[in-house]
Amino acid sequence: MLRIITQQAEVRAELQRICDRTHDEQVAHKEATVREVLQTVKRQGDRALIHYTEEFDQQTLKPEDLRVSGSELDAAYQQVSQELLSAIQLACRRIEAFHRQRVPKSWVHFDEDGVVLGKRYTPVDSAGLYVPGGRAAYPSTVLMNAIPAKVAGVKRCVIVTPPGMGKTMNPAVLVAAQEAGIEEIYRVGGAQAIAALAYGTETLPKVDVITGPGNIYVTLAKKLVYGTVGIDSLAGPSEVLIIADEQANPVHVAADLLAQAEHDPMAAAILLTTDASLAKQVQTEVERQLVNHPRRTLTEKAIAHYGSIAVVDSLNTAAQLSNEFAPEHLELEVADPWALLEQIRHAGAIFLGNSTPEAVGDYLAGPNHTLPTSGAARYASALGVETFLKHSSVIQYTPEALQKVAGAIDTLATTEGLPSHADSVRLRMQDLQAGDWQIGTGEKDGQ
Repeated sequence: MLRIITQQAEVRAELQRICDRTHDEQVAHKEATVREVLQTVKRQGDRALIHYTEEFDQQTLKPEDLRVSGSELDAAYQQVSQELLSAIQLACRRIEAFHRQRVPKSWVHFDEDGVVLGKRYTPVDSAGLYVPGGRAAYPSTVLMNAIPAKVAGVKRCVIVTPPGMGKTMNPAVLVAAQEAGIEEIYRVGGAQAIAALAYGTETLPKVDVITGPGNIYVTLAKKLVYGTVGIDSLAGPSEVLIIADEQANPVHVAADLLAQAEHDPMAAAILLTTDASLAKQVQTEVERQLVNHPRRTLTEKAIAHYGSIAVVDSLNTAAQLSNEFAPEHLELEVADPWALLEQIRHAGAIFLGNSTPEAVGDYLAGPNHTLPTSGAARYASALGVETFLKHSSVIQYTPEALQKVAGAIDTLATTEGLPSHADSVRLRMQDLQAGDWQIGTGEKDGQ
């Protein structure tokens, strides 16, 4: 049962406990296992992928089985309903429309002193998108990772995802991938999939950036290969924090808490409310909705260990506590959510009002559902087009512009003990004074 807390000091301690839930004492042991997997895949390539898929997923593969075939991709469309296909296509359109607004534009600025400064954005050449399997299949995760990569202009996007029973792949995942423009898909998951993306194998060429959520082994693998490749983030178990006042509907609030808890036994579902009556109603309603819940055992574990209801003295206090927790998902089910929004500094995604459950963001509102967790919203943001882009500075000085700052550069370089830095400017100034460098052209005489 969800516990109700009324003492503010206890509330703060409870939120810290939940935030720290990923600090597993077994992480060191798991990291050692992941290191071994990474090194083995790096050395043995496909052979290691096949070995670990059999060991961890109980699926026997041949090298030719690793990549999903064109016939499997075609067949997937026959295995999904028209209703599901239409929903995937609607989500595609909305997610793409949102991310197209996020594409940064390259720019240059010309000033009167002959200096040109700018920034040039270019996509990475290749991206590997991890799509979790195991407890469920997630076509929405495919869309949220693939679409911003495609919008960014990444030429080669590949998906890795664990195989189902009998090597089968979830048709909804395959359809979502194709609707997002990806047909290079591999039936491999876990740390071994991250290793293949980072180092490459005979069948699966390496990539430049890896994105997508996964279990602790996937997360540790991403952490360990960072530097060899780029990554989006180190995602932990999902979480929602709801701030609600007396006008909130307890049935809806309870459903929103359970919608988060049903993800994973370590998912967190938290309610901060100014209304003690609402707190009790939500507590009762959660129990009622759990009775015939299809994922009851898993969801009850999350609620029991990482679910909490706290009664606070004001919405200001709720906002302060939320900022300290920095939730992945924040719902503001209050009478004036826009006013309360002004007090929110840290959250991955913010859902305003009683008609905006987190589920709309999970599937098709448009903003990405791959978000910072475990307090990382204090410094990190959602996955987006920017994840697949890098920018280069663009700088040009005319001889006249360089002459104006030559003395300052010389002073700074000399102070730092870098004489060739100073000479690289000083020698140009000597040529300029000798008339060997044409003012206005930047070229040496005779060139």
